[in-house]
Amino acid sequence: MNTAFILFLLIVLGTLVITYYASKKTKTTHEFYTAGGGLTGWQNGLAIAGDYMSAASFLGIAGMIALYGFDGFFYSIGFLVAYLVVLYLIAEPLRNLGKYTMADMIAARFNNKKIRGVAALNSVTISIFYMIAQLVGAGALIKLLLGLEYTASVLIVGTLMTVYVVFGGMTATSWVQIIKCVLLVTGTLIISLIVFAKFGFSITTMFDHMKSATPLGEAFLHPGNRLNNGLDNISLNLALVLGTAGLPHILIRFFTVKDAPTARKSVLVATWVIGAFYVMTIFLGFGAAAFVGTEEIVNANRAGNMAAPLLAKALGGDILFAFVSAVAFATILAVVAGLVLSAASAFAHDFYSSIVRRGKATEKEQVTAAKLASVGVAIISIALALFAQKLNVAFLVALAFAVAASANLPVLVFTVFWKRFNTAGAVTGMLVGLFSSLFLVAISPNVWAPTAGQAILVGEPLFPLANPGIISIPIGFLAAYVGTLLSSQKDEAKYSEILVQANTGIRDPHTV
Repeated sequence: MNTAFILFLLIVLGTLVITYYASKKTKTTHEFYTAGGGLTGWQNGLAIAGDYMSAASFLGIAGMIALYGFDGFFYSIGFLVAYLVVLYLIAEPLRNLGKYTMADMIAARFNNKKIRGVAALNSVTISIFYMIAQLVGAGALIKLLLGLEYTASVLIVGTLMTVYVVFGGMTATSWVQIIKCVLLVTGTLIISLIVFAKFGFSITTMFDHMKSATPLGEAFLHPGNRLNNGLDNISLNLALVLGTAGLPHILIRFFTVKDAPTARKSVLVATWVIGAFYVMTIFLGFGAAAFVGTEEIVNANRAGNMAAPLLAKALGGDILFAFVSAVAFATILAVVAGLVLSAASAFAHDFYSSIVRRGKATEKEQVTAAKLASVGVAIISIALALFAQKLNVAFLVALAFAVAASANLPVLVFTVFWKRFNTAGAVTGMLVGLFSSLFLVAISPNVWAPTAGQAILVGEPLFPLANPGIISIPIGFLAAYVGTLLSSQKDEAKYSEILVQANTGIRDPHTV
């Protein structure tokens, strides 16, 4: 039994122990959805960072930088800057207005079943989209680590993530994310220091070396190796910067703390941790390119997803390789658990409890519905992931960000900042944003390529851009705006109350 397998088992057993103890504290909907709102700012900040630093970050970005140089670092920049949008526009209003899900925030102003239903649809769709990326990374990782086939690997991770959510709820998910965050940052720091030492702790030496370390030559340090279309570049960065503020599994984390100031502190802690981590992705990518080599990276996984584990093996042998691989596996488990929980919460709370049962479902019925939804979401995600194994996980996540920015962000912003906004505008914005982004992805080069093996299907793409953000995000905002103006509905009565509550956490005394 090798070291990698032992560490793999230890992480699985450790997370299952956490789930076991968390299950004893997860009886009510409040505990299942939000861990009872008892996390501190530091705890939630680390959990957010753990949730955010996914397979895309550790595996996908390292591989992207190793293979394409500067273009890969665009992902690191975009993911980090996104938290400024979350901090200044979303975190406090969401915590002050919501309860369990994103739909609660919108429903605080528009108490309409259509809005809850559409918001639930968006949350489930985006969560599944994002989850595919994590499962693709998991499949490639376990195949390299244990020699299992991709299909078996995806099934193992899918089963484990379902167990965490069904039995442990948000409490188990949060603590798995916190522990994983600490392990991931530690592992990345160790590799980064070793790589930096190889270059004599000199940034100049490292960059000079990279000019000749890859087949790209000096072009490695310049943009355009992958993103050679200016519009594609802008589109990608728009999706990355704006998408976080619409991701359901990130948004629900702000309900796990007691108040808005604690939510704000969570974002600050997460931003510092995430910022430090993304700086280190430079060392991961450069190190993999220099000490592993492009050919070996591509041979292990065509999309470059195994660059970081291979770098660990090249620098520290089987021990470091085993540790890094096990940490990467914990990373995937933590993120997919959060994704399953966000989708299950949306279904059980927004659709089943609020629409089907008209708010009359008991605590037990809601928790049961959430657990059943968790199983359903896991099955769908696993099935879709089996067709996407050749795609880079950072790239897949960027597509999920575009969908989130197009479908959710416009409605969240207009709910708080536009008095004229109404129910029709909210429903129109969410639906048009969702389906326009999905449609553009479906006819893009991600799905269609002239050469077999380059994409999912063979053929000419009808939409030229790899990321639809530059088109679909404005469409989402425009649809919400036009839908509001074309409707005769007047939903301004509660706006003053919502504005006060969103910014202070208290209701307008004149409307109580």
